[in-house]
Amino acid sequence: MSKTVNLIKLSVGTEDVAGLAAWQATRRAQSEDGYPQHVTRMWPKRESEILNGGSIYWVIKGVILARQEIVRLDEYNSADGIRRCAIVCDNPLIRVAATPRRAFQGWRYLTPEDAPIDLPAGREDEEPLPAELSAALAAIGVR
Repeated sequence: MSKTVNLIKLSVGTEDVAGLAAWQATRRAQSEDGYPQHVTRMWPKRESEILNGGSIYWVIKGVILARQEIVRLDEYNSADGIRRCAIVCDNPLIRVAATPRRAFQGWRYLTPEDAPIDLPAGREDEEPLPAELSAALAAIGVR
């Protein structure tokens, strides 16, 4: 049985989860069949693990706030002739426990053990804790 792995990605220029959802609702951010997609330069080497139930976790202003299940990886040929990878996601965005994350470039792999938990129903609209408080709680094992 193959393992599952997730991706983690910065949502650059996004102020909150609603802003990410608004961007993904634009035609420019959608695949031909209407799913939200994120085009990236590199193709993940662990494709089979990602497609085995993996999600993309979104970092917004230094905090992981949401995730989306990954539907597939599509080849995307840009105007400059470079082959890229479109990470095609399912809707909707699923809110997760706010978890601080330092900035990085591109995307990274995220194991299921290290992924933040989904927020329970009814808590999706809560404001995240301040990053410092969230980091302190994580340091003592409280998510």
